[in-house]
Amino acid sequence: MRLPRKFSMTSHAEFSRARQEGKAKGGAYLVLSTLSDEPLHHHLAGVIVTRKVGNAVTRNLLRRRIHHILAKHLDSIEGKRYIVTILRWRAPEASFEELEADWLKQARRLGILTTPGTP
Repeated sequence: MRLPRKFSMTSHAEFSRARQEGKAKGGAYLVLSTLSDEPLHHHLAGVIVTRKVGNAVTRNLLRRRIHHILAKHLDSIEGKRYIVTILRWRAPEASFEELEADWLKQARRLGILTTPGTP
């Protein structure tokens, strides 16, 4: 499953605005930030992985995992919003299931999921 290109954030301004004006919650492996913006036609998502996390292979693997999680749960996110996922230094230790559980937990804490029963 792949996140379509039209759902990707492309400019630094979008990332900055979502981080500064939006709400954020942090978990063990990631920080999830979101900003609701009604003029958007659809969600825009971005992933930030710093060099502290690991080498390029590790960072790209984590980025692909988060994109897969976003694509899987995109339909259950309410409204039209910016979504920024920042991976923490201990994210490489997590399995895909642990990353997904942490992402869903933070999304629930932010109140952006329309289906609260999602695992």
